[in-house]
Amino acid sequence: MNIIKQITDEIERVEGVRLLNVDPGKATNRAVVTFVGSPQAVVEAAFRAIKKAGELIDMSRHKGEHPRMGATDVCPLIPVANITMGETVEWAQRLAERVGRELSLPVYLYEEAQADKTRSNLSVIRASEYEGFFKKISEFKPDFGPAVFDAKRGATVIGARDFLVAYNVNLNTTSVRRANAIAFDIREAGRKVKDENEVERLVPGSLKAVKAIGWFIEEYGIAQISINLTNINITPVHIAFDEVCKKADARGIRVTGSELVGLIPLKAMLDAGKYFLKKQKRSVGVSEKELIRIAVISMGLDELAPFKPEEKIIEYMLQDKNDSRLVSMPLSDFADETASESPAPGGGSIAAYIGSLGVSLATMVANLSSHKKGWDERWEEFSNWAEKGQQFKDELLRLVDADTKAFNGIINAVSLPKGTDEEKKIRAAAIQEATKIAIEVPFQVMKLSYDSMEVIKAMAEAGNPNSVSDAGVGALCARSAVMGAFMNVRINACGYDDKSFVDDVLKKGREIEDKAKKLEAEILDIVNGKIGV
Repeated sequence: MNIIKQITDEIERVEGVRLLNVDPGKATNRAVVTFVGSPQAVVEAAFRAIKKAGELIDMSRHKGEHPRMGATDVCPLIPVANITMGETVEWAQRLAERVGRELSLPVYLYEEAQADKTRSNLSVIRASEYEGFFKKISEFKPDFGPAVFDAKRGATVIGARDFLVAYNVNLNTTSVRRANAIAFDIREAGRKVKDENEVERLVPGSLKAVKAIGWFIEEYGIAQISINLTNINITPVHIAFDEVCKKADARGIRVTGSELVGLIPLKAMLDAGKYFLKKQKRSVGVSEKELIRIAVISMGLDELAPFKPEEKIIEYMLQDKNDSRLVSMPLSDFADETASESPAPGGGSIAAYIGSLGVSLATMVANLSSHKKGWDERWEEFSNWAEKGQQFKDELLRLVDADTKAFNGIINAVSLPKGTDEEKKIRAAAIQEATKIAIEVPFQVMKLSYDSMEVIKAMAEAGNPNSVSDAGVGALCARSAVMGAFMNVRINACGYDDKSFVDDVLKKGREIEDKAKKLEAEILDIVNGKIGV
């Protein structure tokens, strides 16, 4: 761990880079490090890490289960936001050229950064591994750096690719041969077989965009299928897991769990949770937290070590906790914060929260209805309503903090210096910009709260009759959210100079308010009719 820490220290010294995850890979003797930042900062951090790894790691003494060819085995650049793949390729090529030139290290380009597609696949480049590269390099020359293999540092591969999920599936066997057989069953490349005439042919595996091998992990005393999911839009993690279960079972082997190496996108975990709930014919309209929990227990992601979403899901690692400060508070603390002498959170945030509670009640009715005895054939109908309700709830919760942030934006703009004419001009523009945001956020609350009443009405009409009063309270909350948010739109509009924008927003706001009141009345008529007293 000391060696890994020295390398990650080099990364963290670069301004503008954030270290997200370090998976030490004790069993494979191979660390996976994930960091993000601006292109310039990331490339600089990668260069320093490659340099430090070459100083600290002696490949002539290195042993590990995972295929490898150098102290820095592979360095992929991945476009996350505000950058194209084409631009990422250019940065990867610049990094590779610099590593080859300044560090005198053999460097191979791969994936999107490699123009020659006969040598863009990592497994093709890494074939023969470290031990075989002394001979291989004379014929398989690097793209940058010397065509002489470095006994201590080896060689490295640098490229650009989309997000890859590294994923291991645990087996109840110690046999690497059997694990490899399952890996060959599923991986896209498949296996080579001979026909009755001894002619060799390739039989592809069952999963596209999947690379896989079998190995034995001494630390855990089990064999695993080590999988790279190169495109989770083609083969998601849950499909890979189920397919391994199927192929393992056919060979008399059981899957006992799995593990993620590095980070995974949030959507992949949510999709997995929904997939396993649908297999049970259960509602998928549950919270994000619950979907992740279902994914974890279904795939046994916590068999070998605790699965901590806040450390394994990339969006959670990137999020600013200040963006959800209010909604992360216990209810009593949120009430105390609202009641304090601070002007925010105020009516706009409370309106958003009331709206989220209103549609939450309707979502609860949908979930109860989905699981109601005797209504089994209607589970999917109510699941769809619950899923829609969750989407409204999540967006309205986001706007609780967004409204307070918008108000604080006005306060910050008002606090800007105004000593000179130029400062006054900058301050006035900042106030106008902040005011527009403070109008737009509660207007979003209005629209979402009104739209959520579709779910509320459907549950009042068709949901579990024992919960009809909950739908009624949901309608009261949604209408109150619309009216409360509109008050905030109106009061903030008083300070905005663009009268055309203000007139348009107020016109639309009044229309939404009128429709919300009418829809509330319709829902309450349904509710009161079913209550009957």
